[in-house]
Amino acid sequence: MPLARVKQRLRHPDPNSYVGKGKLEQIVEMRDELRATVAIFDDELTPAQQRTLEQRLGIKVIDRTALILDIFAQRARTREGVVQVALAQHEYLLPRLTGQWEHLERMEGAIGSRGPGETQLETDRRLIRNQIKRLKKDLERVRTHRQQHRNKRDRAGIPLVALVGYTNAGKSTLMNALTDANVRARDRLFETLDPTTRRCRLSEQHTVLLSDTVGFIQKLPTQLVAAFRATLEELEEADLLLHVVDGTSPDVLEQIESVEGTLRDLGVDQRPTLTVMNKIDALEDPLDEVVEELTAELEVRPIAVSAQEKRNLDDLRAAIERLLPSLEGVHIIHRRTDHAAAAS
Repeated sequence: MPLARVKQRLRHPDPNSYVGKGKLEQIVEMRDELRATVAIFDDELTPAQQRTLEQRLGIKVIDRTALILDIFAQRARTREGVVQVALAQHEYLLPRLTGQWEHLERMEGAIGSRGPGETQLETDRRLIRNQIKRLKKDLERVRTHRQQHRNKRDRAGIPLVALVGYTNAGKSTLMNALTDANVRARDRLFETLDPTTRRCRLSEQHTVLLSDTVGFIQKLPTQLVAAFRATLEELEEADLLLHVVDGTSPDVLEQIESVEGTLRDLGVDQRPTLTVMNKIDALEDPLDEVVEELTAELEVRPIAVSAQEKRNLDDLRAAIERLLPSLEGVHIIHRRTDHAAAAS
């Protein structure tokens, strides 16, 4: 938990220090009082802003993107996950490396300006760019391998259902409840980075493949959207998306909007989607009231389940089974958004 939180409302962030002068002084005083060693900013800082803040505060400064990348690096377990995180980290580092050497770049053109500092900058840039190229080639091999698996899956004719949702909504727990997959499921952010696909029997007549994917978050860094493209390609091939939402979250509507925005960015927002409200075992308000409120907001009734206690899973299986035979004609299960309305 943080020692303290500081908020400021500005029309635009200060280009040099992100926060205003007075607010920065307040943070300096809090640093001394609390003996803080790290300051985390809930936004992406420019290299110049980060440098100014570290000089003024005298402690390590981390922005939102760096924090998320660090968490992702701790969670990645497979070769694919490690490569994706490493690519995002290198692409994040490159402009910041450049920013650290700006004072030397301004010397270029003067007599004797090509000194060891500038040479080191060029070397570091080249090394990082080479690493980025290598990592992208590794990801291309991953994509090729995945495409081969998808081709086999298509030939088998088994529908693919992909779990999507805000991080920590309970997707992995739901995956385990439906398939006995033993996917690692813990109550923390970004627990699942590497996709897992398992068979899920809906009934005696129907079986589907169920795929667990990385959880989304508000203001998802662009580096991560691009770097995890190989993982998220599962969504492009899915016959149905299960949008799992945390029914206990006070920010459930904002989280839903964030997931829908990310799906739009990925170009998969028009996939047939079924909303699943999870964690009904932990609701403080009556279930019917929560379902009705969410239905009114979404203009579509969610399937209410408890993945933890395996409640109402038969209702969920039946809903999936009803949607799969006529996917090509499904248009009403999407919540109508301004984006969709503008396109219609």
